Amino acid sequence: MTASSMPDSNPSDSGQSAVESMTFDRLGVPEPLVRVLRKDGKTSAFPIQRDTLPDALAGRDILGRGRTGSGKTLAFSIPLVARLASGEGGRAAHGRGGAAGSGGLPRPRGLVLAPTRELANQIDEVLNPLAQAYGMRTCTVYGGVGQGRQVDALRRGARIVVACPGRLEDLLRQHKLSLEDVEIAVLDEADEMADMGFLPAVERILAQVRPGGQRMLFSATLDHGVDAVVKRFLKDPKIHEVDSATQHVDLMTHHIFETTQAAKHDLVRTLAAGQGKRILFTRTKFQAKKLAKNLIDNGIPAVQLHGNLSQGQRDRNLKAFSEGLVRVMVATDVAARGMDVSGVDLVVQVDPPADYKSFLHRSGRTARAGHSGDVVTVVLPNQRRDTRRMLRMAHIDAKPVGVTANSQEVGDLVGPHAPLVEGWSLEAAIAESRGPQDRKQAGSRGRRSGGPARRRRGYDRFDRRPRGSGRQSDGEEGRNPRRKWADGLDEDRPFDGRRRHGHADSNHAVQAGGHRGRGNRGRAGEARARGRHDGGRFDDGGRTYRNGDHRHGGGRRRRDNNPFRKVKSH
Repeated sequence: MTASSMPDSNPSDSGQSAVESMTFDRLGVPEPLVRVLRKDGKTSAFPIQRDTLPDALAGRDILGRGRTGSGKTLAFSIPLVARLASGEGGRAAHGRGGAAGSGGLPRPRGLVLAPTRELANQIDEVLNPLAQAYGMRTCTVYGGVGQGRQVDALRRGARIVVACPGRLEDLLRQHKLSLEDVEIAVLDEADEMADMGFLPAVERILAQVRPGGQRMLFSATLDHGVDAVVKRFLKDPKIHEVDSATQHVDLMTHHIFETTQAAKHDLVRTLAAGQGKRILFTRTKFQAKKLAKNLIDNGIPAVQLHGNLSQGQRDRNLKAFSEGLVRVMVATDVAARGMDVSGVDLVVQVDPPADYKSFLHRSGRTARAGHSGDVVTVVLPNQRRDTRRMLRMAHIDAKPVGVTANSQEVGDLVGPHAPLVEGWSLEAAIAESRGPQDRKQAGSRGRRSGGPARRRRGYDRFDRRPRGSGRQSDGEEGRNPRRKWADGLDEDRPFDGRRRHGHADSNHAVQAGGHRGRGNRGRAGEARARGRHDGGRFDDGGRTYRNGDHRHGGGRRRRDNNPFRKVKSH
């Protein structure tokens, strides 16, 4: 399905950005939201915001098509908050409604679905100030972290939920919330959700939303099943298209650097050595980790962003990069969607991506919101043919240039090099960036909570239970190194009912009478079975079992010297 085959299409092109700017108040945005936007320095609407806001504020279903970085988040956030606030009256003003009563389920009224954790967090950062203008709460729901805080936020009355499909469907199966009162549902980056295999989960989620509500879907393309979602869930949508999905930004300059395998490493290090912010994209998580370590060893501070990191590590690294604590980020395609960091001067595609859509999404991390940027694609001799075809499909006309690290073209692009930093680590840089008082307070908080000691023992900081105990819910990251997830799927893949961990809770192992340790397995199992009736007990955290006169643990046995306990003959 194409935009031309659907009703009420309102195509726009990049030339419209040259017309007279339109302020938010003239577009019908309520005054409380205008004040919030003005405080954040936003007064004039981008083309997609200017086109979609009147229809979205009027309650029409919206199908927005546009490249990444075109301002889609505000285009749906403003009408989402404004319409919920006007429809709820006094309840929204006082933050009531939607909270779980005695025995009731949380019932949010707004829902935004996003493919990745990073995008969900950044949508919430835009939504939350707008919602606070009316006393409404928002919350995020995604995997990779414990669900306890997310469930608590829902119970406290979050009116708008920004969620990844996998964890949201998991909570729905657990009956932690209901979507029956959702009046407005938004799908952001729908084509990416299709590529990641989320569309079946998305359709199941939307089927639980109140019929007749407003739907807004934003997608760069309508392939891979997105058109079927549009036909099923959007009613007479108004289509707004700002730039083609394959149109590159006018302020973005592409460079195709052809080199050899022997010269590639020095070339990449030189490209990373400049003074501005830059993102280096690799195809695999292993390559990202290896490249980041290589840069640090050569005096270039760098952080990683990929699916093998925990959510806390990803948030920490992204924050350090966003705030300028480190200039270089090495990432996989998990960061190509949803990461909105201002001031990125250069994107380096260390390995050309598999398809032109990934190429465009990677490139879209620079030249955002009217700023200029450069994109370098490093091509080896055996990659030339595929790269030419990919660039042709992306409608990018750039002449390949053979270079090494010392070439004039590379020197002109990189500019002055940043000073090298020997022995750099992110932890030390974060500690150094804090003031002495902040470091003192952080240390005292850790001592009061027992955090460092508890974490050394392998306990989860928030759940107060051992990590890897097998009690994580679906979507949480375990500690089994044999787990192999694809980038972007490890935290929020659709719930399929299968156990994610190969180990069970220790208490469950006791009840089952099983024993996976070494040594006398049969006797240990029988002893555990008797222990439920004979008063036997586990010692040392369940690793050894005592019943009568012997202790079974790792095949070792010793006499019990208690003279008051009956000694059995052997």
